[in-house]
Amino acid sequence: MAARRSAPRAEPARLRLDVDERRRRLVALGLDLFSSRAYDDVSIDELAEAAGISKGLLYHYFPTKKDFYVAIVRAAAEQLLERTGRATAGEPMARLRAGLDEYLHHVGAHRRAYTALLRSGVGSDAEVAGVVDETRAALCARLVEGIPTRGALVPVALRGWIGFVEATTLEWLDGRREAAPDVLRELFVDVLVCAIESAARRS
Repeated sequence: MAARRSAPRAEPARLRLDVDERRRRLVALGLDLFSSRAYDDVSIDELAEAAGISKGLLYHYFPTKKDFYVAIVRAAAEQLLERTGRATAGEPMARLRAGLDEYLHHVGAHRRAYTALLRSGVGSDAEVAGVVDETRAALCARLVEGIPTRGALVPVALRGWIGFVEATTLEWLDGRREAAPDVLRELFVDVLVCAIESAARRS
């Protein structure tokens, strides 16, 4: 009887995990650097040196500096949406408040990542702007889910509201405005309710 062949070892899968882990660490490193410095002030040479790898290997994972930056902005967006996605219980206004609590807790704990997401520094780059806009739309839709939003002007009011939330949050994170998170949450709720009611009346 022929000897039974042993099953092939799953080397590719292990290697793929190694690659994914390397990318994850590079993105975390880039997020730290780009959160505190402008896009043009961080060079590929510096990124490679900080990561302890060659510039060629960095380019293997991210073909260009902009590709690297887009991955960083996307990672910051995913972290924010994952955290706010935890608020799923209760009636719509309770979910709104819970979602805002999760949002404020996350941005307070990851202020540099959040700042990098909203102040992404590649000018008017369409891909980066697309990530930010998608995140903004997804966050807004999640927070107001189940709240009546009928009226032609209501979507416009909602876009204005999420902009207000972002600008106010950046002021808070920068230390220019002092407020407890629950006070900010109620401010955001009040402004949202007023914006929706006013837009609905005028639609």
